[in-house]
Formats: sequence, C-alpha cells, structure tokens
Amino acid sequence: MFFQTSGIEVDLWIPPLVAFVISFFTSMGGISGAFLLLPFQMSFLGYTTPSVSATNQLFNIVAIPSGVYRYWKEGRMVWPLTWVVVAGTLPGVFIGAFVRVAYLPNPKNFKLFAAAVLFYIGLKMVRDLVKKKSANTDKPNSENRFQEMVRQQRAKIASQELANDAFSTVKVTHFNLKRLGYTFYDESFDVSFWGIFSLSLIVGIVGGIYGIGGGSIIAPFFVTFFGLPIYTVAGAALMGTFVTSIAGVTFYQLIAQLYPNVSVAPDWFLGILFGIGGMAGMYLGARTQKFVPAKTIKWMLAAIIIFTASKYLIESFGY
Repeated sequence: MFFQTSGIEVDLWIPPLVAFVISFFTSMGGISGAFLLLPFQMSFLGYTTPSVSATNQLFNIVAIPSGVYRYWKEGRMVWPLTWVVVAGTLPGVFIGAFVRVAYLPNPKNFKLFAAAVLFYIGLKMVRDLVKKKSANTDKPNSENRFQEMVRQQRAKIASQELANDAFSTVKVTHFNLKRLGYTFYDESFDVSFWGIFSLSLIVGIVGGIYGIGGGSIIAPFFVTFFGLPIYTVAGAALMGTFVTSIAGVTFYQLIAQLYPNVSVAPDWFLGILFGIGGMAGMYLGARTQKFVPAKTIKWMLAAIIIFTASKYLIESFGY
C-alpha cells in the first residue's frame, strides 16, 4: 500500500508487526518503541523527511496508554516523578520540534546528531554497569528484593494471575519544590526536584528533535545519573512520553503550514498502524518486566542504544 504523506509503499501488516516486536522489549526499560521505529522508518522504509518525527510521536499516542495502564495497575507508577518529567519535557519538545524542522531537515545532519546523543547515553550505561559489577555484585538492593519476591509469588501461584497489590510497593515519602523521595522495597530514594526538572528539559529538547517524545530516552538517564531502580521509572518515562507526544504531534501539524515545501505533518494512517502493534507490545512488555532481572533490562537498553547509534553513524556517511 502507498502512503501519501510519507511517500513510501509497504504492506499493511508490516508496520503493526514491527511495532509489536520492538515495543515488547523497549517498554521493559521505559523506552517507547518509537525509539527504534525511527531508524526502521528511515533505514528500511526510506521515510526521511521531518514528518517521520511527527509520525513517530503519533505512534506513542496510540501505543503508550496500554503500557502505562499495566504499570499503574501493579502500583509501580511514581506519579510525582511523572509530573515533573511532563513539566520539564513539554517545553523541550516544542523547542526540539522547531530545531528539527528549521535546522536539521537534512537526513545526514539529523543522523549525526542522533548518533552523538545515543552513543553518549549507551556508553555511560555500559560504564556504570561494569563499574557496579566490579564494585559489588552481591549487595542486596530493592531491585534484587523485587525479583526475589516475584520468584516467590510465581512459586506460590504458578498458574494464576498475581494479586494486584503484590507489586504495589512504591510509596512516596515527600514531594516539594526541593526534593522528591519515595521507598521501594524498604530502600529509600531521594532526588533533587530541580535536578529532575532540568534533566527533563534537556532530554525533552533532544527527544523533540529525535521525534520520539520528550520522555522516551529519560529512563536511562534516571538509572545512570540518579540511581533510581528501573522498575519504578519505566512507567513515569512512558507517561511523560505520552503527554509530550500529544503536544509534539499538535505542534508539527500546526507548523506544517509554515513549510509548504517540506513534509512536516504526521502520516496519520501509518502512525496508527504502528500504534496498534505497539499497543499490544507495550502492554505485554510492561506485564513481563517484573519477571526480568533489572541488570538484564539495563544491558538490553545499552545494547539497543549503541546499536542504533552505530547504525545512524554509518548511514550518515552514506549521504
């Protein structure tokens, strides 16, 4: 089928299938499937105009609610963290969208920018994982206790649905304009409100340029810079991505009138097709996350990020 806005031709079943597979794995780490859908669209489908960023964010709007619902149902949504992420990334998305259209419409420049950002995140995650392993591989923490609890619950209720309150372990202890604190399996976490906000703003700009929503790549930053457990930040990151993606799609649609010679507005039908597959993938990924060790999820995130960055870097020299 030919998609008019994107100018590509692809079978109807391919977008939802690809989105399902990608979203299943990325949602475990709090990263929207749009993170890898962008290189898929640019590299395999040949969709390289600025509107690919808007289409990616449309995917987020359709797909993310199912994953957020699952994290909320299991009590692993840190809502104060979520709203700080939204407040920081929202203005960043508008700035990023403008920069993408005005200064990075060329695929080569865009891919070089994306590669630089992704390499930084991925290599920092690998360094932190190796450092943590060398320092102390046996120290118990909230993530390990969470995994142990999951194993015990699975042993007790091997073939039944786990009780909803079995995973309701996030408890907010304080939240103000200075600090945010919460507990997760008897381990306390305390972070700076303005530190989270500033990081969210910067990541929002990068996400707006990249076309994946403001919060799509914030989970790795929370894990590496603030030491927050992946089990508690994934839901907040996805929710932040959902809200900012609504703003991003709206903004791209509005500014499309200012750039009549460039494809800026989203390809609605293609984005919805991707979203349908992503909806199922994110729900199952969020549901499966608790059964996967945190270290495995972090290594998976790092591998995905570095692979994507390498691909962008190589392709940028092909233009």
